Amino acid sequence: MALRTMTALLVGLFFLLHTWGVKAQVKVAMEDRVEVTLGTAAEIPCLYTTDDGFGGLIIEWFYLDPAGKQHRIYFQDPTMRIEETNSQFTGRIKVDVTPSQGSGQVLLRVLETRLGDEVDFICLVKSLTDGNDQGKTQLRVFEKPDHPIIESVDEEIWYNNEEPVKIGSCEAKNGYPRPNITWYKDNTPLSNVPNEVSVESRVATGSSGLFSVESELSLKVVKEDQGSEFYCEVNYQVIGGFGMLESEKKKIRVRYPSDEVNLWVKSPKRDIKEGDTVEFECLGNGNPQPLVTFRRERVELNAINNVLELRNVSRLDSGRYECVTTHIETFEEVVGNTTLFVNYLEPADVSPEETLTLSQGADLNQSCNALSSLKTHTVWMKNGVKVATGNILSLRDVVYDMAGTYECMVTVPQLVGMETSAVFQLIVEGSPEISEPQSTSLEQAVESTVVLTCRARGNPRPTITWRSAGSLVDSQSNVTEDGVLSWVNVKVSSDLNVSCHASNTNGNVETLYSIKAIVPTTASPTTTLATVVPTTASPTTTLATAGSSGVIIAVLIICLLLLAILGSVLYFLYKKGKICGRSGKQDLTKEKTSRDNIVVEMKSDNTEEAVLLAVNGDKKSGDQ
Repeated sequence: MALRTMTALLVGLFFLLHTWGVKAQVKVAMEDRVEVTLGTAAEIPCLYTTDDGFGGLIIEWFYLDPAGKQHRIYFQDPTMRIEETNSQFTGRIKVDVTPSQGSGQVLLRVLETRLGDEVDFICLVKSLTDGNDQGKTQLRVFEKPDHPIIESVDEEIWYNNEEPVKIGSCEAKNGYPRPNITWYKDNTPLSNVPNEVSVESRVATGSSGLFSVESELSLKVVKEDQGSEFYCEVNYQVIGGFGMLESEKKKIRVRYPSDEVNLWVKSPKRDIKEGDTVEFECLGNGNPQPLVTFRRERVELNAINNVLELRNVSRLDSGRYECVTTHIETFEEVVGNTTLFVNYLEPADVSPEETLTLSQGADLNQSCNALSSLKTHTVWMKNGVKVATGNILSLRDVVYDMAGTYECMVTVPQLVGMETSAVFQLIVEGSPEISEPQSTSLEQAVESTVVLTCRARGNPRPTITWRSAGSLVDSQSNVTEDGVLSWVNVKVSSDLNVSCHASNTNGNVETLYSIKAIVPTTASPTTTLATVVPTTASPTTTLATAGSSGVIIAVLIICLLLLAILGSVLYFLYKKGKICGRSGKQDLTKEKTSRDNIVVEMKSDNTEEAVLLAVNGDKKSGDQ
């Protein structure tokens, strides 16, 4: 009770003191408009200046209803703060006062804004000395609409309707303020044009107060509208400006007749050659596609679904092709045409002959030709190797190596896979030729056997004979791919000459082998009476190839010399008494007995020779 009395006394005293002074001046400043998104908090500031201190101010907030009537929602003086009850803002406002020396700010916060909150708010500031001022702010509430939904007609639209027909509809829901819808055709906005374009809009308001707008587009359709894209654009207000949403794009199907048809080769997409499969396609400029008929030289051709297929075409299929339809309004014939050209390459032909026989040293000029509609390229091959380029094969001074099968290959560089070929056989006639052996001078051991070979070629195939000392020698031969191979086995008993003779109807040729017989000899020890008794050598067989006989003879001689040196060394050691612990003073009878029992066996690579040497110089028989 005492506290209330004290408060009343202070207020009265404060009022009394202010009434004695001059009337205080108050100024209020507010924004014209505050914008907010539906459901969020709005902040409305009120700035003031005054000559009085803050303690002497009265602050009130009002709003104006659509009829212009003012309603208070908040009151504040130095002793109390009151939020009005039974107001649409009850429980949703907060007021914050920020005073300073001679000025301050009063901030009204409206929580969880609603569409009905879009009113004018008045801030009134009064001093206790009757100075006052007020300001006004308009609160705007926005809500972005849902994404627009567009629907187009499903059926085809006939192009020659006299009145605009419905194309589609567009709807934008739950926006605030009311959104606007604009129609576009291929990025060009559409507006109402009498007898051509009609746009009708309907607006609906839901229980929430949000707007839904539906727009319907009608259009007098022309055939150029086939394939055009239609869509709607929704424009709406947002904080600080405008927003825009676009619907998906729709195409309409326009039905109109074809007054033109086009015919072309669908495949292959290149120059056409014989053997290809060719597809023609014919399309009109109307919708739907007309039924067409294909024909060539007024003869109707079978086709499926406006596609004509020609398989394994030849040059005879070249010519002018047509596709024909009938205009459904004028009943006139509509024709499209194209020209087909089938490239060709005839089989290659060689001339003068496919089998040609020439004598050695002659010249050859063989041509290869293949008639073609395109430029060709010719190469000549032999055994897989290119030997010439161009349609003429020229050979000078032909020899046996030039004989064989030649192939001319003709291709068309412009068209892959377009090729042909022909072959001819070149036969070269002439006298025989003998392949030169690596060596015709041989050295062989006596009683050995040597194999001599002779390879000859010629046309006609040559006959090979062997002669030695004027007599024929038995031989063997095989026919090879490029001639004849012959060989003989010759037993060497003395120096001799063996000739290989090749002949045919065009001549003959001969190769001579000279064989020098080598008699194996044994070197005698220089300090002994021992003699080397050679045994009969077994015959050996060698192939007459370069250097083989000379190497064998040299090895044989070296072996004999080594054996002779070994025998001499053994004899010398025996004389000195260095063998088996013997001294030089031994009994002569025992020495002779020992010498009689020592023999040396000598062998070579080509002859198996056993030579027994008695250390006393006596010759021993083989059984001793």
